[in-house]
This record gives sequence, C-alpha cells and structure tokens, in this order.
Amino acid sequence: MLNLETENKFFQLGYKLIGGVDEAGRGPLAGPVVAACVVIDENFRIDDQDLELVADSKKLSAKQRVKLFKVIREKARAVEIGLVDNKVIDKINILQASFLAMRRAIQKLPIRPDYIILDGAFKIPKLDRPQTAIIKGDATVFTIAAASIIAKVSRDWLMAELDKKYPEYLFAKHKGYGTKLHLEKIAAHGPCPIHRRSFRPIREALQK
Repeated sequence: MLNLETENKFFQLGYKLIGGVDEAGRGPLAGPVVAACVVIDENFRIDDQDLELVADSKKLSAKQRVKLFKVIREKARAVEIGLVDNKVIDKINILQASFLAMRRAIQKLPIRPDYIILDGAFKIPKLDRPQTAIIKGDATVFTIAAASIIAKVSRDWLMAELDKKYPEYLFAKHKGYGTKLHLEKIAAHGPCPIHRRSFRPIREALQK
C-alpha cells in the first residue's frame, strides 16, 4: 500500500494543493497520449478500502482500474486530463507531446495546484510553478499512481471509441500498442489516420 509520505513533505513546506501527474500511451503505435493530474490537499486521507489498492496502473486489472478511477475522482480535490493526438506527436515527438498533455491537464483544473510531482526523470518544461520529477513515481507516490490510473482508464476508453471508427484494427483489444495482433492488422490494412507516422513500424508499413 502506498502512503502520503512524499505529499506530506510538501505540505509541511507550506504548499496547500499538491498535484500528482502521469501519462499513458507513450509507447503505442496509434492514438493519443493522455496525461492526468490528481490534486489533493492536506486533509486528504487514504482511509478508503479501495484507495488502499492504488498502485502503478500497469499492475492492476482493467476492472480494478475502472473502480479506482471512480473513487479517485470522488475523493480528490480535483482531477483532470489532457491529451495530444497522433498528428501532434508526429510533429513534436512523443516526449514533448507527453509534456504538452501534462500542461494541458494542469491548465484545465478548476483549482490551481501550487506544487506538482510527476513520474519520470524530467521536469515539465514551460510550467509556471515548482515541481519535482520522481523516477518510478507511479509505483511509489500515491498521487502519481492515482494520476496513472486516471490517464490509463481515460485512454483505454478513448481507444474503445476509436475502435468503433476503425473496427478492422481492433483498437479496443490492444489499445494501439505494437502487439502481434495489431501488427497483423497494419500489414493487412495499412496504417489508418490515427497511426503515428513517426514510429518505425508505421514508417516501414507506409514505405511498403
């Protein structure tokens, strides 16, 4: 179970609203990258049985993630997502697109977090408030793990919607990741409008 040790350090320094940030969809060959920000204040407590399950979203089942998505939205002070589509990813690269999605999530919040903590080795460029990047933060820091769940569930829903538009690719099953099934569908049908042209398997498919 994760605790609020990291968040409490910043509360003790006088920050009132802490925002945890993470993204989902950096690796797929198709669809957007989605970032989430989960904001808590010092009154937040992990006393809900469901919140005790919050951990790195990759280690949870899809059913667990959906259940936690609802609980996190209910219990946090604010939750928001930002997304960047495949066309922008191709223009500015996936790392910069991830940062842009994070900034969009933070900017959309109805309240302003005064400190941001995020997963990874790099801080968010062009952000107008203090922040700390924490390697493996999605597995060790509560608000980052919560943001990871929000981002992952949101992106999975988006890919299920895109599956209806492009049913021949079965996006609802593989969510755009480079699975054997997805690569077979690309080989059979060629890339579609939501494929990331700057990613090697798609570039190679287009050359064929």
